[in-house]
Amino acid sequence: MSIDYPAVLDLKTEAAPYSWSDREVMLYALGIGMGSDPLNEKELPFVNEAFATPKSLKVVPTFASVCVWGARPGAIDLNRVMVVDGERDITFHAPMPVAASVTADARVRGVYDKGKEKGAIVQNEVVVRDAAGDKLATIISSIFARGDGGFGGPSAGMPEPHQVPRRAPDRSIDIPTRTDQALVYRLSGDRNPLHSDPEFARLAGFSKPILHGMCTYGVTCRAVLQTYADYNPSAFLRHRVRFSAPVFPGEIITVHLWRDGNSISFEAYVRERRVTVAKNGQSVLV
Repeated sequence: MSIDYPAVLDLKTEAAPYSWSDREVMLYALGIGMGSDPLNEKELPFVNEAFATPKSLKVVPTFASVCVWGARPGAIDLNRVMVVDGERDITFHAPMPVAASVTADARVRGVYDKGKEKGAIVQNEVVVRDAAGDKLATIISSIFARGDGGFGGPSAGMPEPHQVPRRAPDRSIDIPTRTDQALVYRLSGDRNPLHSDPEFARLAGFSKPILHGMCTYGVTCRAVLQTYADYNPSAFLRHRVRFSAPVFPGEIITVHLWRDGNSISFEAYVRERRVTVAKNGQSVLV
């Protein structure tokens, strides 16, 4: 296998149709662990539309990461066993609706060669538009293709990551994950067996299936929602992070947060293994 560079940069798709309902919205929230306490009335509006007193269902902002799951600029020849999520950066142009019919435009933003033994970075951009053609979200994703370096592309040019403050965190919260969480989260679109099949996980070099990086991404959004956004999804303008190590389902994710005006920096850590699993995180709030 080899990435066809620079031809890969010409890949794109336009106006691919997608739609979702409240079912997908609630399933995503359950997949990132919301609703584990069914009496938590601050989280319940994200997973429950049935109330004695009418209340509006809320949409986790990072639902945008799965709302057009499968939107791609085209096929790239990669060793799929060795592919993991590297980074996600979503700009929210409007609050995500509970139900919608949308279109998605996808293109390759860049491909970076880290060397034959070091892999490659593939960066895509997906723009989600509502029925009127207005932007709902711009999703920039980077995947780390661990087995596809050495194709002759550039090694530099990636945007610089957000730098978190060097002071002690302003707040830290623990968010437990369930042992079956990857099996629930995968129903939002990512059926990669790396997250569900022990044999496949071992082939990829892991002792057991790992949690989706995008599930960890949603967990970090939860952390900002419950600390600095007062559970208001409309407060989010941007949410971005780099994935630095896998989470295993059942582990507790500790999210350290720093607030500087409307910028919330964060990192995620698994204390049990003393490993940082998400770095350079930032939410921008209104």
